[in-house]
Amino acid sequence: MMSSASLSPSDERVEQLIILTERLTDLIAKQATAFEARRPHEAARHVEETAKLANVYRHESARVRGNVALVQAATPDRRRRLVRATEAFDAVLARQSRAIAAAKTVTEGLVRAVANEIAAQRPQAAGYGPSAHGAGYANNATAITLNRKA
Repeated sequence: MMSSASLSPSDERVEQLIILTERLTDLIAKQATAFEARRPHEAARHVEETAKLANVYRHESARVRGNVALVQAATPDRRRRLVRATEAFDAVLARQSRAIAAAKTVTEGLVRAVANEIAAQRPQAAGYGPSAHGAGYANNATAITLNRKA
């Protein structure tokens, strides 16, 4: 590989975009793996770095879209490497999206099951009127608040 001093500005920019894209892809793949293994706490390890790199990626992508000439003069091989890195990034984003959606579905199901169990264990009121609360309510300190979206 050539030293960065001998790279054209376009080659240097594309090389930096490749490095950024590959690092971001790696971090998101680790998060997807953690979600797939039902270990979201492991995914949380990478959140801060992923957010920072994603922000840089967003800015750099917008800059290149706004001025394609920034990368057009790069060598064809380097541009192909950037395309491959971007395709891998897109694939891992889709994988992460599926993993997060599955984790969300499981979590919502668990919350719903717990809420239903708590509701089933609460005493049922018998009768009508102000005195119909029943003795079970006086001794029941269970409170639950649910958001349907969980």
